[in-house]
Order: sequence, then C-alpha cells, then structure tokens
Amino acid sequence: MNSAVLPQRIRTRLRRRHAAEKRFRCYGVVALCFALAFLFVLLATIIINGAGVLIHKRMLFEVVVSEHHGDRYGAMIKDSWKAQFPEVTERRQRRALYGLISRDAEFLLRERLADVPVPDNGIVVLSVPFSSDAGEFLETDPDKRDSFSKRLSTEQRGWLERIEAGGKVETVFNSDFFLNADSREPEVAGILGALIGSMLTMCVTFLFSFPVGVMAAVYLEEFAAKGRLFRFIEVNINNLAAVPSIVFGLLGLAVFIGLFGVPRSTPLVGGLVLGLMTLPTIIIATRAALQAVPSSLRYAALALGATPMQAVLHQGLPSAMPGIFTGAIIGMAQALGETAPLLMIGMVAFVADIPDGFTSASTALPVQVFLWADSPERGFVEKTSAAILVLLAFLAVMNSAAIYLRKKFELKW
Repeated sequence: MNSAVLPQRIRTRLRRRHAAEKRFRCYGVVALCFALAFLFVLLATIIINGAGVLIHKRMLFEVVVSEHHGDRYGAMIKDSWKAQFPEVTERRQRRALYGLISRDAEFLLRERLADVPVPDNGIVVLSVPFSSDAGEFLETDPDKRDSFSKRLSTEQRGWLERIEAGGKVETVFNSDFFLNADSREPEVAGILGALIGSMLTMCVTFLFSFPVGVMAAVYLEEFAAKGRLFRFIEVNINNLAAVPSIVFGLLGLAVFIGLFGVPRSTPLVGGLVLGLMTLPTIIIATRAALQAVPSSLRYAALALGATPMQAVLHQGLPSAMPGIFTGAIIGMAQALGETAPLLMIGMVAFVADIPDGFTSASTALPVQVFLWADSPERGFVEKTSAAILVLLAFLAVMNSAAIYLRKKFELKW
C-alpha cells in the first residue's frame, strides 16, 4: 500500500469520527433543550393558572340582624343582599342575585355573631367572598370582561360593576386556600385538610416501612444464607419495586381493610399501603449502602472481639446510615405523589373536615388534585394548579432533605 495514501485515509476517518462526535453532542444538546423547554412550559402553565389563588376579591357586606329571623342566618344574608338592589323583584332575578355571593356567607355570619355581640344599630359588617364566577369576573381586566357573557348575565355583570363602583370590593390575600379544608364551593375550598392528611399518612409510612425495611435489608445482606431461597427473595424484592402502585392498593384493600378491619379513608390505612409500596425501595437502598461500607471495618471489629451482630450494629449500620436515609426519603417522596393506591382504599371521598388523628377520615394532596381536576366548576382550575404547586414544593423539600443528609453524613473511604 502506498505510504502517501495511508495518512490521507487516516485523516479522512478521523474527520468522519470527529464529525460523528460533534453530531452526537448536538443531538444531546437538542434533546436536553427539548426536555427543559417542556419542563418550562409545564411549570409556567401551572404557575400562571395557580397564581390567582393567592389573592381574591371579597365584598364588605352589611348584614341587618333582626330578631324575627331567629337563627336563620341564610335569610338574614339574603334579605340584606336583596335590600341593596330594590329594583330586583322577580324570582328569577333574586336567584341570579343570590348566586353572586358565596353560600359560605351564612356560616361566616354565624361565626361572627358567636364571637362578637350585635351592635346597637343591628348592622354587622362582614368580608364575604364572591361566588367563583363573580370573583373571577371582578379580577379580570374591565376590557376583557366580555368573555363572561356566557357565564354571567348582563344583569349580574351590571350588579357587580355597581358594587365595584361603590367601593365595597376589596382585594385580600386568600388565606382560605391555606386554612380551609375541601368544599363544594370553589371560592372557599382549601388544602389544609389534604395537607395534614398527607403529613399523617407519611408519618405512618415512615414508622412502618423504615424499621421493617432496614431490618430486612440487614438480615439479607449480613446474615442470610446465600442459597436458592435467598436468590428467590432477592429477585422478588427487585420485582416488587416495579409493580404498579394500584396493586398495592388492592393488597391493602384485601388485607388491612378486609382482613384486619382498619378504617377506610384514614391516614392509618393509607400509610400502611404506601409503606408496603416503599418497602422494596428502602430494602434495595439499604443493601446498597451496606455493600458500600468497607469490609475492613467489620473485620477490625470482629478481630477486637465483637460479635457479628455488634459489628453490624456498631460499625456497618451507622456508616451506611446516610445512604439509608437518602433512599428512605426518596422512597417516601415517591409515595407522597401516588394516587392510585389511595383511591382503592377510599381516600377519594369528599372530606370537609380537617383530620385530627390517624383514624380520622381524610384525603391526601394527590387525591385532592384529582378531585378538583375532575370537578366541572371553572373555579377549581386554579385551585388544582395551586395544589400541584404545593405538592411540588412538598416533594422538593423532601428531596432537598435527602441531598442534605447525604452531603452532611457522607463518609469518604
């Protein structure tokens, strides 16, 4: 072969290889840009839809408290509201007028009269939320309010603009979203009940899955005989980590509720079901952390007279604890976002009260998002997005805790 031709061929091949490498890098950059773009669009959409929850419109409402109404707070609200529009006489008009304020107004009046005595003039001033459509109408720019023609009649829009022009509309921080439980009325629905339910459920999940998972992993890694039974158990644990979550919901429905009679729709049964789902993750993470500990630590402890159990408990397990905690928190973060197993055990029920214990009826944040997303009222659209943001913040805190623990207690060998 001609020596002058060989270098030319080599240079040609090198140019091809370099060109292929550049194309591969470009493909990687394009794929990364696509992923980041979709993530940005997703987060931007959620934030834009959910940002409106932080503030909302309320009305300074004067209610005339009269003795002839007795304890009929709804009648007091309706009569005081109708008195501001004397031209409203027909039944159809009255129904349209009553639909502009939240049905929660009578409960606010009841609470107000229970805490504060009635003034001498018999007039109580309340800050009353508007109905979902009315509040959204007032929060919209006046030039864009024509889009509400199908949701609010011309009369209703005129009444709202009259109230707004009279200076009786105020813009306040929407604390109801963070302090209330779920409600049929979107303007007063909140996430506190679901948030506390998720916290109680995660407590049960951790207390059940962490000790059981760590003990099972320690036995399998340090003491179990490496035979056929060990390999069978190991394969099944790895397979359980990939089982669809709804299967664990069916298992919890059959075992915890059907066999042991644990109350449905409670953080107790929800935590147990999610604990079963988290167990494979904790076992796999604990075994990997134990395998990363140098064998010299165990051998040194055994040489100094420690028993195998003491060598594991005093040397191997403490050294592996950062990795164990990291795996446990990541497993719990995954369980926090699960919805399917909770639907199977009844946590999809409408719960209007804030749970006060592990056996109280409750729901969870992912299930609350599911319920609101399935509601036909438009007011729940922004509630759904805001609840997703809270859930993402919850997950970010848990993942940040896992990273912090790993960095703080990580040992270099």
